[in-house]
Amino acid sequence: MSAPALPDGQAQVAAPVSIDVARRGLDPRSKILLVLIVSLAVMSPGGLVFVPAGIVLATGLAVADRAWSRAVTIPVTGAIMYLFGWVFPLVWANPVVTVVAIGCGYLIRFVAAFGVGAHLIATTSPTQLSAALRAWHLPRALSVTLAVMLRFFPVVATESAAVLDAMRLRGLAGATGLTQHPILTMERFTVPMIAASLRASEDLSASAILRGLGSRRTPVALDPPRFGWPDLLLALALIVLAAASLLLPSPLTTVIA
Repeated sequence: MSAPALPDGQAQVAAPVSIDVARRGLDPRSKILLVLIVSLAVMSPGGLVFVPAGIVLATGLAVADRAWSRAVTIPVTGAIMYLFGWVFPLVWANPVVTVVAIGCGYLIRFVAAFGVGAHLIATTSPTQLSAALRAWHLPRALSVTLAVMLRFFPVVATESAAVLDAMRLRGLAGATGLTQHPILTMERFTVPMIAASLRASEDLSASAILRGLGSRRTPVALDPPRFGWPDLLLALALIVLAAASLLLPSPLTTVIA
């Protein structure tokens, strides 16, 4: 006699579990540590040495996520700031160019930091972030606040896009309106955004209460965070990029010198 087949319900439940395990990426704790390490490295007094490595790392993470717009925006923005901050001052000596160069020399640090932070925001859900912070035994007030903030920024971005679309339909947005009536245009954008942000914060607070984030019991994660081989590859990539930044001459420091 042949073995009895599994019921349909069990077969349908077992398949997604294997798919989720196979598609598991970086541990949320690794992504949090990555953001902290890169931010501290590029924002330090000698952090310009690590900026090219941070941009390469952020671009590689975007390519791994198949976020092609971010994979193009990060290196292009870094290249533009490099031209305005290091190349143009050598070609054209001008006070305005000097001021722009000083600003680009500082803002290029944020390209690497924000690029790595965008990977954390795009690939980590509030549930995963909460589970990772609970695994670190952080205070609940801190973990809940960070989880709500992680969900709040995408909501604000969506609401701002909706407000801009409504302004375009009414002919209130555009370069003409901004140059002729800048204060009025900002008011027409800011007031609906404040109302949308308040409404989004209330919805997120209600959702957090329904999910039991404010209860005294510790929730159990269905997908607990665990380190794997992607985290090991990330650690090796960090070591290689840090060594290359320290050993190889950096274009962001040789030109200034």
